Amino acid sequence: MRSLGQPVLHPSADLALRAWSASDVHVVGAAFADPDIQYWHMRRIATEDEAHTWIESWVPRWVGETDCSWAITSALSGDAVGQVALRAVDLEFGHAQVTYWMMPEGRGRGFATQAVIAVSGWALGELGLHRLEIQHSTTNVASCRVALKAGFALESTMRSALLHADGWHDMHSHALISPGDAPNAP
Repeated sequence: MRSLGQPVLHPSADLALRAWSASDVHVVGAAFADPDIQYWHMRRIATEDEAHTWIESWVPRWVGETDCSWAITSALSGDAVGQVALRAVDLEFGHAQVTYWMMPEGRGRGFATQAVIAVSGWALGELGLHRLEIQHSTTNVASCRVALKAGFALESTMRSALLHADGWHDMHSHALISPGDAPNAP
């Protein structure tokens, strides 16, 4: 991963995915202040310094080949409207988890789905991963819709799997397998 350098991806004429930069600090602060993002994510960012730290933390994760994150941006303005990431990357066993969030101005426009498709295509193709997963609360209908539209099959419901501020949530687990990798028959 580190030898490739983090690519800029272009899911559509309207969107570009790029590495986070110091100029995004206010977007990150606003994102983590958004009530919907706060509800679904356990991480809190309360200060500009914490936003800088969050942005800067992605570089060593890329170099360490464990995680990577892209700002989902308007192709015209370059302004970030969301985030898509590969988490818990395991190059040896060929899998990772995909996560995403959208700012209010980016919601309902298909941007998250386009970003997930672009990152998944890169991860399964260029990076050579075999399996990608998306996990979300069963009550997060928008996230489920993104996973399904991006081609991630619903595999299971994990009961009482993640603690949110309002208690334990059941989680859906979706997966996307590299199209060239047929499963082994028993």
